Amino acid sequence: MPFDFKGKKVIVCGASRGIGRSIALGFAEAGADVSICARNPEALEKTRAEVARFGRKAHAGSCDLAKEAAIAKYIPEAIKTLGGLDVLVNNASGLGTGDDEKSWDVSIDVDVLATVRASREAMAALTASKGNIINIASGSGLRPSVRTPAYGAAKAAVIHYTRTLAAQHAKAGIRVNCVAPGSIEFPGGVWAERKAKEPALYNATLANCPMGRMGTAEEVAHVVLFLASPLASWVTAQIVGVNGGQGL
Repeated sequence: MPFDFKGKKVIVCGASRGIGRSIALGFAEAGADVSICARNPEALEKTRAEVARFGRKAHAGSCDLAKEAAIAKYIPEAIKTLGGLDVLVNNASGLGTGDDEKSWDVSIDVDVLATVRASREAMAALTASKGNIINIASGSGLRPSVRTPAYGAAKAAVIHYTRTLAAQHAKAGIRVNCVAPGSIEFPGGVWAERKAKEPALYNATLANCPMGRMGTAEEVAHVVLFLASPLASWVTAQIVGVNGGQGL
């Protein structure tokens, strides 16, 4: 059954490449008007143009999601341009993979606080439409993350916040869910880079994927579209792993 989002308005935060890009393109292909944001203006415009090829309204805003003021400017601007809001996807990550102060700072600012701030800015519009929020976490937020402590802890916070937000706004008809991808490989992404620079780590991670491969950004997008659709009308506060059985 193809998804139908004709007439719907969607914001995807962190959408210039990878998972965010695939989510934005998936919604546009299904008929939605889409606004995207990211820091890199060139990559952002490239993705905006791809969204526009589906014949839908395509808006892009350059936004540093680590900054509260930037979010406070972008979200209302996107809602005004789209003419409302039905779906907010919080996808951005600072990829703070270390255990140093910089990794912790960027993980809290981008992975956690950007999710909180964007959701807060969008809530009035989502209440009006009885829309929904989908947060992108990670399998690293579901189990100990020795190699990426800051990133894993931040994604665990996103998972907890998803359930809290869902409980807070269920009576208003707003659904809030979370997708926790496993290892996802796409051009220019973390695993493509590690395949080239850290083949031992890449191969060890690949060996932990029961299906014998890493996932694709499109496979994550398909689950996001399902959660945003009427097919998931009684699904809220859920954490959906898209991981091919990784970590079993």
